[in-house]
Amino acid sequence: MAERYLQILTTPAVARAQAHYYGRSTPPVESRPGRDSLGPEEQEFISSRDSLYLATVAETGWPYMQHRGGPAGFLRVMDEHTLAFADYQGNRQMLSTGNLAVNDKVSLFLMDYPNRTRLKILGHARVQDARNQVELVAELTDARLKRVVERIFFIDVVSFDWNCPKYITPRYTAAEVESALAPLRRRIAELETQIKS
Repeated sequence: MAERYLQILTTPAVARAQAHYYGRSTPPVESRPGRDSLGPEEQEFISSRDSLYLATVAETGWPYMQHRGGPAGFLRVMDEHTLAFADYQGNRQMLSTGNLAVNDKVSLFLMDYPNRTRLKILGHARVQDARNQVELVAELTDARLKRVVERIFFIDVVSFDWNCPKYITPRYTAAEVESALAPLRRRIAELETQIKS
């Protein structure tokens, strides 16, 4: 866990809940200014994801969670403090984009279901119109998806936390299942050929 993650999130109410359920609590600590840097392990994990969950806060105070996805690596590590991704045409609700116009705080949730690993990231996000960032759009996505990119999200990372693997059910993509089955299918084909001959 990075240094600032719990400093940011452990409020007096959280400490009271900890004391109620566990008989002790982590006292809230005033969060110091600054940011935690993404290390090589975090950068590698982020760069291999093909989806994420993005939480923003509406003007009404309600949290809003949205899924974002793309080819593996669509969430790009720009440097140890900055992430970016191309945002594609969707349902035209613009909830995340609108929320970020008034409150730039975000939480990202990145899952690796097969390996039962998750990374949580806190940051400040900004959105830019893709029409004004043609070169960056080309850098952030492959040519087939370029025409459906409407926005670019930038996340200035403040802190992060690796979560425990408890209760994560392993799930696999169709490509991962196909890769695991390929040797079995080849062997079945070999055996069927032997039987026929």
